[in-house]
Amino acid sequence: MNIMQTKVYIDNLAAVTTERDLTELFSPYGNVAEVNVPMDRTNGRPRGFGFVTMATPEGARAAIRALHGKEIGTHNLIVSEAWLHEERTSSPGGAGVHAAVPAISIEPPLKGAS
Repeated sequence: MNIMQTKVYIDNLAAVTTERDLTELFSPYGNVAEVNVPMDRTNGRPRGFGFVTMATPEGARAAIRALHGKEIGTHNLIVSEAWLHEERTSSPGGAGVHAAVPAISIEPPLKGAS
């Protein structure tokens, strides 16, 4: 994991989820360096996803393994490494906008499995 891979993407959050909630959820897996729950510009409510930056790649991996698919209230979390978008002129956030990895592999493939 490189330094970018300490940023974790969380999707399918309940609308009432706060940055404090995510800090408490992720802190058992390592030091939480930063939390961001983006808000909808039009209505001021959370957009249903967020980012947590863990202090170490090991903490990020442990959190992903433990929390991906975890039921919180009525929502099953989707937790994966975040990645940095390539520079795109059409992106309103410009270069450096974090997004989710569409699919992750939590465990290495088994030897001999195809």
